Amino acid sequence: MGAGIRILAALLALLAAAGGGGMMRCAAQQLSATYYDTICPGVEKIVRDAVTLKVQQTPVAVGATVRLFFHDCFVQVRPPASCISPIPCLSVLRSPVALPLHFNPLPTACLCLCGTSRVTTTVPQGCDASVIIVSSGNNTSEKDNPANKSLAGDGFDTVIQAKAAVDAVPQCANQVSCADILTMATRDVIALAGGPEYPVELGRLDGLSSTSASVDGNLPPPSFNLDQLTAIFAANNLSQADMVALSAAHTVGFAHCGTFADRIQPAAADPTMDPGYGSQLLAACPPGVDVNVAVDLDPETPKVFDNQYFINLQKGMGLLGSDQVLYADVRSRPLVDNWAANNTDFLAAFAAAMTNLGRVGVKTDPALGNIRRDCAVLNG
Repeated sequence: MGAGIRILAALLALLAAAGGGGMMRCAAQQLSATYYDTICPGVEKIVRDAVTLKVQQTPVAVGATVRLFFHDCFVQVRPPASCISPIPCLSVLRSPVALPLHFNPLPTACLCLCGTSRVTTTVPQGCDASVIIVSSGNNTSEKDNPANKSLAGDGFDTVIQAKAAVDAVPQCANQVSCADILTMATRDVIALAGGPEYPVELGRLDGLSSTSASVDGNLPPPSFNLDQLTAIFAANNLSQADMVALSAAHTVGFAHCGTFADRIQPAAADPTMDPGYGSQLLAACPPGVDVNVAVDLDPETPKVFDNQYFINLQKGMGLLGSDQVLYADVRSRPLVDNWAANNTDFLAAFAAAMTNLGRVGVKTDPALGNIRRDCAVLNG
């Protein structure tokens, strides 16, 4: 018990020194926009050129790559419920001082104080390109989890092509992680579609594992309400404002009919959806439609990354229930109204939220990650 008190005392002292207990984002201390300046000079241009070619060939790569990044970063292995109360789980970092999990989304391991006992949990996945790994042997990877089956192949191909372009430069071969390439590629497809061109923090290592089970319960389904959305984003140290901004990634890409079919049935139509829009969707997705049929998430400007997403919500034209709820719920409606009226404000908020998302579960310790030679296969 005395050891636990000493740890908590050290924690309180650290938080006080940090400025009254504000949220700490430790990844900002580990990642750097200049990380590859000497390791692989010009890597961002190499990736951008490869991504540009891919988008020119296959425009759907924009939405596919953005969604791939989100699905990669949001996979976390949570601490056991028995360790969450009454004493919070502590993240063991390289620093001798431990931080509580809710202050640090990037634990290398998780030490839970449960009374007088201690339990170390599994390392979280996060932004480590583990979603790209293919299943092999007895292991079913994240990619083959039912929640990820709808990830478009062009997102994976965007990363594979960019990786090949980077490795074709002798100085850069096997020096740049797939996780960082996915991060850069996501920024690039967004910029190519008219979105913000923000600086990206680099220095991530690739994850050493990928399991289907790690996906379960970690991705928000289209049925989530505002409280559920806020909670699952908060579990990744992302605010409600981050959540609303990141949801606007649905200004590009598409969704399969099954993800919104329950909202357009004539006998039980969602009252928050514009009736005319619902009729259009029902015509595109009639009962018994092929499961592979999909429609644009943004019916107005589907190939442009802009604030039309929020304008659509004001009109009752959010495709998914988890989209429209952002306007239907009065607590998040002010953000929707603000960003619907001001594209510049939205793009700035989105860039900031993407930076925060890119810090989730980052690995920089070589004991916890490496640079994958093939993004789809763990190093042997």
